[in-house]
Amino acid sequence: MQLLILQVVASIGLFVFSEKSIGFWVVALIQIGLIVYHSYLLARFTKFYKSHKNETEGLTEIKVISTNIYQFNQEFNRFKDFIRKEKPDIFLTIESNKDWELAMREMEADYPYTEKITLENTYGMHLYAKMPFQKVTTHYFVSEDLPSIEAHFKTEDGEDFVLFCVHPPPPSPTEEDTSKERDGDLLCIAKRTKEINKPTLVIGDFNTVAWSKISELFRKNSGLIDGRMGRGILASYHAKYWFFRAPLDLVFHCPTIFLKELSVLEHVGSDHFPICCVFSIDSSNHNQKEEVEKLEKEEKEETKELIAEGKKENSDNRTA
Repeated sequence: MQLLILQVVASIGLFVFSEKSIGFWVVALIQIGLIVYHSYLLARFTKFYKSHKNETEGLTEIKVISTNIYQFNQEFNRFKDFIRKEKPDIFLTIESNKDWELAMREMEADYPYTEKITLENTYGMHLYAKMPFQKVTTHYFVSEDLPSIEAHFKTEDGEDFVLFCVHPPPPSPTEEDTSKERDGDLLCIAKRTKEINKPTLVIGDFNTVAWSKISELFRKNSGLIDGRMGRGILASYHAKYWFFRAPLDLVFHCPTIFLKELSVLEHVGSDHFPICCVFSIDSSNHNQKEEVEKLEKEEKEETKELIAEGKKENSDNRTA
């Protein structure tokens, strides 16, 4: 998004201040081409892309909130007050450590069903639910310190569904030298969601933007739909610097899950905004099936390579 804005500004400056030489037209055409390309990438994530019909009427609605709370954030009461106000059926805390686990214990009176992965490496994860788990599993697909949660539930309508909670590592100087572990982890999750064969929703801090290549591969491998398409950019990070914001906290869902709402909520002291989705399940309604994109043969090979590289990257890091 920031590149697109800079390209527009640069193009205006180019036409206003530059002489109209051959070099000018070459640069101008390149800039215009980049503007068109980036506009194309972002167009799917605007409200002009498509309209959403209300197909949730009369069905049980589930409200889920996911928040990367930032491990070193100490505003525990602010977050608890936020949860009490929003009243989700399920909420997820990402980067939650022992301090956060202890601070959230009083919330267990209202959210008695929990899955707690308490880590001090910024990859802790705690899931709190009002409804009981049918089954819950913690996965470590590419690394023994990078968890994801697979939680199975049943709605009051009798609909089974799976909530997958994710937080792969970002490629950055302070985290990982490359994106290999992130990509491998996300693609392992995508393949797992494909195997489950139940209505599935994946939520969390993906540490990549909605329009990236890895998001596209995740969407195609999982057979899921990007919840942002046609709803807006909904940038969730960085909460304190508006000019650097991007959508890193993502939601993907299967065709029989219908989103009534997808929104970014108020600041809770973290570097991320919470993300909220309200959805219903209708296993007999296949109106969204056409939105699922197929995986090409080359993309299948690329997926295998990225998963293998992600696991190898972690193995190399342990032996280094």
